[in-house]
Amino acid sequence: MLKIGVLVSGGGTNLQAILDAIDAGDITNAEVDIVISNNASAYALERARKHNIEALCIAPKDYPDREAFHKALLSKLQERGVDLIVLAGYLVAIPPMMVEAYPNRIINIHPSLIPSFCGKGFYGLKVHDAVLARGVKVTGATVHFVDAGTDTGPIILQKAVKVKDGDTSKELQRRVMEKAEWKILPEAINLIANDKITVTDGIVSLK
Repeated sequence: MLKIGVLVSGGGTNLQAILDAIDAGDITNAEVDIVISNNASAYALERARKHNIEALCIAPKDYPDREAFHKALLSKLQERGVDLIVLAGYLVAIPPMMVEAYPNRIINIHPSLIPSFCGKGFYGLKVHDAVLARGVKVTGATVHFVDAGTDTGPIILQKAVKVKDGDTSKELQRRVMEKAEWKILPEAINLIANDKITVTDGIVSLK
């Protein structure tokens, strides 16, 4: 059974998609063991508690420096015996110490088709603002492994979503979540939980 630790910063809609997929049997051989947020008021923590999952806040402001914060976060994940870390709208940079401790065992969902509209500064509505400003006709979402860069790790799954004339950033954000994020994030977790993924020279292959 794959033990998952989910890191979140906000409402936790992607967390809910994971929990729903587990309940529905769309994710097998996996369970969410712990949910951690950097934000004590994140509704994602309430979602976890409703599923009887341990939910806690580990915030940078509660530690003397970033290194102490990173060590506390990593220590908690290791203490729980977490096998896979899922970044589900987590707005804190992942440090090298965590990437080294969990090589190809940290995944992230990004609301664009990487390598477009990704990297430093591209998160949340800012991604969709940039998509609309550029006038592209197709956007989407990407699930990828996390490496030392920002949105540069091996790509696991992508799903395209059409941009409609007159879209607002919030409308596009919602469509990308519903049509792409909430589908491919659970799918990626299921592939990992059932040993259906290999990574060779930075390229993901599905068995």
